[in-house]
Amino acid sequence: PGVLAMNVMFSSLWGVGWVIVRYRKNGVLRRLKATPLSPFEFLTAQVLSRLLVVMSASLVVYGGAALLLDFPMRGSYPALALVYGAGALCLISLGLIVSARLRTEELADGILNLISWPLLLLSGVWFSMEGTSKAAQFLSQLSPLTHLVGAARRIMIDGAGFMDVLPEVLLLLGLAVAFLTLAARLFRWE
Repeated sequence: PGVLAMNVMFSSLWGVGWVIVRYRKNGVLRRLKATPLSPFEFLTAQVLSRLLVVMSASLVVYGGAALLLDFPMRGSYPALALVYGAGALCLISLGLIVSARLRTEELADGILNLISWPLLLLSGVWFSMEGTSKAAQFLSQLSPLTHLVGAARRIMIDGAGFMDVLPEVLLLLGLAVAFLTLAARLFRWE
């Protein structure tokens, strides 16, 4: 679950965060500004196209790991796909916030790194948060990656079903809508 979550996070954040900044730098967005396309429509299209790429890549990673490693999968595949889809939507939308106004790929890369490493450290991907301070545990609950990893682990290891992970899915989808709305408000074509 952690390897898949890291794949989703990196693909989501850099897949849109860095690419849209490059579009702005190369003048692609300036040309799109002349069309009737609204920022929300453009960003939604970016989210949907990136979601297809992220979920396809995750399927390849999962398939490869299933062939090479012996790991448990006790839950439902549709529930797992829903969790990773909701997590990808949330993280793609977070990447859009970063790319909303930046003009250079170098700055976008630095900010994306600044966001991604705390997400990884506090998510439980590498180590359990149980032995950490109360402050670290509180901060980990603010990370969308924590909820993605936790729900995926419960499905794969504990055999949790759709209803068991519904709170995390709803939280991730709610954050995705909030992040996408904020990105659309902050977005500048030039």
